[in-house]
This record gives sequence, structure tokens and C-alpha cells, in this order.
Amino acid sequence: MSFVTVTDVWQRYGTRSIIERVNLEVAEGEFVSIVGASGCGKSTFLRLLLADETPTRGEIRIDGGKPAREPGRERGVVFQKYSVFPHMTVRDNIVAAECFPTGLGRFFGVKRRAARARADETLERIGLAHVAGNYPATLSGGMQQRLAIAQALTARPRILLLDEPFGALDPGTRLAMHDFLTELRSQTAMTVFMVTHDLSEGFKLGDRVLVFDKPRWDPHAPEAFGATVTYDFDARDDGVPYQHILDRYPTLAAQ
Repeated sequence: MSFVTVTDVWQRYGTRSIIERVNLEVAEGEFVSIVGASGCGKSTFLRLLLADETPTRGEIRIDGGKPAREPGRERGVVFQKYSVFPHMTVRDNIVAAECFPTGLGRFFGVKRRAARARADETLERIGLAHVAGNYPATLSGGMQQRLAIAQALTARPRILLLDEPFGALDPGTRLAMHDFLTELRSQTAMTVFMVTHDLSEGFKLGDRVLVFDKPRWDPHAPEAFGATVTYDFDARDDGVPYQHILDRYPTLAAQ
């Protein structure tokens, strides 16, 4: 049964077409990697899933519900740039995520103490308990991204959206984050959409790999046509023509 249903979605900015004719069904708990050349609408599609934007045409439904018109707690998002609050300690970053949108200043007394206790449990789980009182600027890149993911998970979203979450990390830290995300996913069984420029990363982490591309192109009007899902691969199938994808999209080779 489909959990996320994308029906004939188009997105245009003025006369500029970004994505068009996107149809997709994703089961609950699936991990979907999204790859493609720069500028082909991957991040736009993620913003549509987040409900940060409304499609020009078509609709996106979660678990059969009405199309969302703004972001909500059922969708968590993590960007390549660490999306944490730099003026708050590591612990208070987690607390702030839990009390959103009422605001940290209105979260006090017994409720705040309970939230701090839950934050400490979360930090213990992700290996950041020893830096709970530190500020994000004192953490390494991998630690900051772990914090950002934990912050997104604090609201217990049903869908986790990742936009190049590991692109700024060194190779060793990136591999460690792969293991971290795989472990978290096994514990939460959330539905995950991840945009990446690294095809090997997409196949390693995903159950499915979607390729966004422009099947139609007019050299005289390059903005006339948008991108769509041109391939939908089962990442667990050893018979996927991996090299064919790299030959067509060489920029997707591991950095």
C-alpha cells in the first residue's frame, strides 16, 4: 500500500519549468535516494515533499491525507549545511526541536525538565552525551550533522527528508554517518527521501534510486521543459545497470 503518493506533479517559477509529470508511490518505511545532474529539480522536489512549496499542478498525499499546505511535524528535514541553532547548547538544540512551535521560552518547569531528560537520552543514543553542554561550533562536522539528524527526529516525523546531508563531510566521517543513519533507520522504520550527488551513496543507503532528468530539451528555450523521474531502480537488485547510469551522468561518481 502506498504511503506517499505523488500524482502528476509539476512545478514552475514564472515561465521557468523545474519539474513536470512526476508520479510516484512509496511504501511506508522505504528509503528513496534521489540523484541527477545539478539543476534538475531534486531539491525542489524535496521542498514539495516538505510542503515548503505548493506544486503548480498535481498533488502529494501522505497516508491518504489531504495535501499539506505548509511544513508540519510529520516531516523532518536535514540539509547539507548543519541546520542547528548555533546560540544553543547541544542539549537545548534537542529540547528546542521537541517544543517547536510553542517556543523554548514557553517550555518550562516540569515539562522542560522532562524534555531535557529525554534530550539526554537521545544524545546518549547518538553518542553526543559527552558534549551535551557544548555549543555546535565546538563540534566536528560529523558530530554537528548527527545533532542535526537527531534534532529532526526529535519530533518523531513519519518522513525524513535529507538534502545532501553528508556532502560537506570528509570521506571517513561520511562513511561513519552512513552507519549511523542505517542504524537509526532500523530503529525507527521511517520513510526516508535523500538527495545525493553520489550514486554509490544512493545505492548503498537506499531501497530505491530515482534519477531525475529532462527527457525533453529545446536549445532555443532551455527553461521550457522540466525534469521528471526517468529511472526508478531497485537498489537491492544486483542487475541494475550501474555503469550505464555513470556513463550517462558522470558527475554522479563518488567524490
